This record gives sequence, structure tokens and C-alpha cells, in this order.
Amino acid sequence: MKEKEIDALKEEARQYIRYDKDKSTKIATLTFARPDKQNSTTIGMRQLYADLVHQANIDDDVKVLVLRGEGKHFGAGGDLPEQDDMLSASEEDVSLLHEFGISNKEDVRYPPKGSYRFLHGLTDHYAKARAGNRPLQEFKKISIIEAKGYCYGWHFYQAGDADLVVSSEEALFGHPAFRYVGWGPRLWTWIEMMGVRKFSEMWFTGRPFTAQEMKECDFINSVVPLEKLEAETAKYAEACARTRPTDTIQVQKTFLEMYKQYRGEYMGSLMTGFVEGMLPMMTNDRQDDVQLGDDVFGKGLNNIVKDNDLNYPPEWRLSYGGRAKKD
Repeated sequence: MKEKEIDALKEEARQYIRYDKDKSTKIATLTFARPDKQNSTTIGMRQLYADLVHQANIDDDVKVLVLRGEGKHFGAGGDLPEQDDMLSASEEDVSLLHEFGISNKEDVRYPPKGSYRFLHGLTDHYAKARAGNRPLQEFKKISIIEAKGYCYGWHFYQAGDADLVVSSEEALFGHPAFRYVGWGPRLWTWIEMMGVRKFSEMWFTGRPFTAQEMKECDFINSVVPLEKLEAETAKYAEACARTRPTDTIQVQKTFLEMYKQYRGEYMGSLMTGFVEGMLPMMTNDRQDDVQLGDDVFGKGLNNIVKDNDLNYPPEWRLSYGGRAKKD
């Protein structure tokens, strides 16, 4: 993967993201189509996604953007195996230029491991829309998330930034990194959306919240049975597409953007990037603590995560399989 250039990564990602629009309704649909990997996003997918949201923002044929996932899940977050080099305890230098949309060039040198800039440069970049983590924050049309199954990690970022979230009853929301790292790029937004008390519970326990719990803390607009999810999403999208002209929507979204910036949304992203850059300084309390970046790959990261998940009460486990197992 290291040898691939960003253009190749984005081209590869085109098979995993479908983008369609209906000019008559001005409703566009972006579908994450990597169901065999629970729609986890690669670097190329995240940057292609940012490009498509930017395109929809300018396109006069688009007024509403619906985001959904193919298969059982909206998405399980970023593709962890891609991040092995970044999180590895190895002192061997690696280049993360592709994360910045920069092709590997001999005249561009990435900061070495051991420097603060090695990690913080990237976590700070995650505060930018072009990185693919917060493009919906700058989107001046209406965005609607259709959530089902897992809405974890990177996909949870999108749900926090979207204007509306429609969810199926069985959906789970959260971020596995709360257990293994301690934070994620959109902390400020989640606190604003969920409230300090409820977000603190998610953050400190690392447990996922159900769709009903997320509705109770005003994160979700509507919760319906899975078989009614598409119809419920269509109802919201069609109503939004009919209400007021697109110029009015842009004024409304600009007002909301100013409100969010008054509340410190972008400052929160920068602060989280600073905090994330401190990850190499974090030390475990016990030898068996699981923290990304440790030498856990001998057993396999997926196996480590699954085993650790079983240390929690069934109803607090991240995976559906783990939640089904009784102690």
C-alpha cells in the first residue's frame, strides 16, 4: 500500500463508492459499497468522498445529499490495516504523504517517526474537509444520513456533521478508538450533539449506544424498523427537496455554520488533532492493556479487538457477535 500514489488509491476507491443524482428532484445519493468489509473506508475512499461532497456542494442539480451504506451496515469506520505503519511501535520511518493527497515524490520528505510532526501533522490534517473527515461540515446543501447496523468511527463523524440522521432500530453508534486510543477527530462535535453527560458515558466506557439512546439525546431525528428505513429516508429527502429554493438553503446553512463556529466546531477539531498527536506519549497501566500502536499484530489486530470486547458486559460490546454471547 505504501508504494501506491494517491491518484491510484482514489481510482481504486471508485468501485466502493456510488454517486447518483436525480435532476428532477435534486436529490443525490452517495452509497458506500464495500459490504464485505462493513463499508470501512480506505484512504482513497475518504478523499474521493471529500471530492464528491465538494462536487455536490457546487452542482446546481443537487439540493439534498443522502448518504447510505450497502448491505447490513452504514459503516464500521476507517480501514485499520491501512494504519499499521502509522500506529506501529517500530522506529522505521514511513511516509504518510498519500494521506495528504500528495503522491510519493522524491523531492517531498515526510517528517520522521519520533518527531511530533509525524503524527500531529496527520491528526491536524483530519480537521480539514479535504482529508475526508469533515466535508459535511462545510456542505451548504442538506445532508441526510441513513444509518443502520454499525455507525462507528469515521462513519460516526459523518453522522455528527450531517443535518439529519434517520436510523433503523438495531443500529449502533460509537467509536472503537475510545477503547484503544482514547479520542477521535470529531470529539467537539459529538459533545455538542449529545451533551456532555451522555458523551462522557460513551467516551469513558467505550460502549456503543443504541439508536433509541441516540434519539433520546437528540442525535437522531427518526428511528424506524429496518424494513421501513429507506421509505423514511425518502420521506425526509423529498420534503427537504421541496421546501424553499436552494438559495434559501444556502443562507440557512451559512447561518448554522456561523453558529457552529461560534460554538467552536473548528477550534474543537484543531484541539483534538493536538491531543491525538500526543498518542506516542501515552503509556499503559498494565501489560495486557490494548492500545493501538502496541505490538499486537502477532496475534492479529482483529483477534485482539474481539477478545478484548468480551471483557465488557454483553450489552456494552461493540460487535453484534460479541453482544449475542452470554457470560
